[in-house]
Amino acid sequence: MEKKDTNKQIMDIKELSEYLGIGKSKIYSLIRTKKIPASKIGKQYRFSKDVVDSWLKDKIITKPNKSAEK
Repeated sequence: MEKKDTNKQIMDIKELSEYLGIGKSKIYSLIRTKKIPASKIGKQYRFSKDVVDSWLKDKIITKPNKSAEK
């Protein structure tokens, strides 16, 4: 069985799809509407894991309740 490299810093569409748990067609849709950070090298898209992680943090819609932390 092939082991996936979860520490990979640059991902392609398939790897990003697996990482985010969404379909490749949804990723292409996000690229077309410029809603996800992507780099295009030739005809292929590449995604920096650090940039995607930062993008995800910026998209958080629920914030931790500060009173719950006390």
